[in-house]
Amino acid sequence: MQAFSSPTELQAYADVIVRVGVNLQTGQRLLVRADLQTVDLVRAVTRSAYRAGARFVDVVWNDEQLGLVRLQEASRDSLEQVAAWQPQLTAAHLAAGDPLVSIYAATPTLFAGQDPEAVSTTLRAAARASKPASDLVQRNAAPWVVVSYPTPGWAAAVLPAAPEASQLSRLWHAIAATCRLDQPDPVAAWQQHVQALEARAAYMNERRYAALHFSGPGTDLTVGLVADHLWAGGGAVSEGGIPFVPNLPTEEIFTLPHHGRADGFMRSSRPLNYGGELIDDFTIHFSQGRVSDLSAARGEATLRRLIETDPGAARLGEVALVAASSPVGRTGLLFANTLFDENAASHLALGNGYRACVRDGNSRDDEQFAALGGNLSVVHVDFMLGCATMDVDGIYADDSSEAVMRGGEWVF
Repeated sequence: MQAFSSPTELQAYADVIVRVGVNLQTGQRLLVRADLQTVDLVRAVTRSAYRAGARFVDVVWNDEQLGLVRLQEASRDSLEQVAAWQPQLTAAHLAAGDPLVSIYAATPTLFAGQDPEAVSTTLRAAARASKPASDLVQRNAAPWVVVSYPTPGWAAAVLPAAPEASQLSRLWHAIAATCRLDQPDPVAAWQQHVQALEARAAYMNERRYAALHFSGPGTDLTVGLVADHLWAGGGAVSEGGIPFVPNLPTEEIFTLPHHGRADGFMRSSRPLNYGGELIDDFTIHFSQGRVSDLSAARGEATLRRLIETDPGAARLGEVALVAASSPVGRTGLLFANTLFDENAASHLALGNGYRACVRDGNSRDDEQFAALGGNLSVVHVDFMLGCATMDVDGIYADDSSEAVMRGGEWVF
């Protein structure tokens, strides 16, 4: 069953992915990572890439159901095994400066009922094996983009009350709207949107806040920022000088928190889908930058194992601000997909920090980055705390403060 209403509509999405997302240049090789369920979009992206002058398009396929079969049938002592060639291929591709498209379409409840320890073991092993590729992504060694495509399992989780026959098309409609495919010229609409986000990031860079304070239902949290932090949003620039947009959709501006300066507590505003396991209605307490306590109505064991991945997994690597009235938020949907939910609400991330979010960060080694306050980890997991009743204040070095957001909306 097709999700999109016409091949033309799907091709418009592919064109945005290729021309805006990775901004593919003539002669480049494109690598696409995708689940088998997204074959229609992969074919459209491939067509768009060759039309844009790609020298070659390579595809690495995944089948999420094989992950479930492994958890059900494989011996417990084999779960740290990984297909090492996949992250090695990705790392080599990025190191050459060629773009990467990742199509994420996981079923949020795929691993429900599976052994949380087994799930966590496979996720940790995959994260460790992918560290070289992840490092290249986070320093923008080459253009990259993450997008999604509706699948039956995902659509059923997002729209359980809708008739089964309409779930896919309704989810596709939401994706099309949030990715500006309903505009007369989606590429031009994206270019304008990226400029607006970059202007907002520039304003925040002028303020030079030392910390941000989040307050709302179940949340009273102060997050310190590294001294030479840089706000980014919308677009990025690869090390080769190519502008690109790493997330479609994107509504956030984000920067680097100090790994030792988060104090207080926060309550999640949206569920977190972590590797096929849903974590929902959770509260995390921080002390001197580190998670000191947590609880969750669902998925608590998985959340605890996440922060035990390595020492940096219990500290923050990103702080991001998003207006509650963003196009993603206006859909009224809980996507159970971080790519979308993080663009409906302000959020934080546990784990590795983005080096591009501190001045001269990409030229610093691990020791130098950590000395600045940057966090190091093999994971980077976003979770949402923003909502329509959230206030955010910027705190200066002299402890004076001013409003940044009120009721989930920008004050400037």
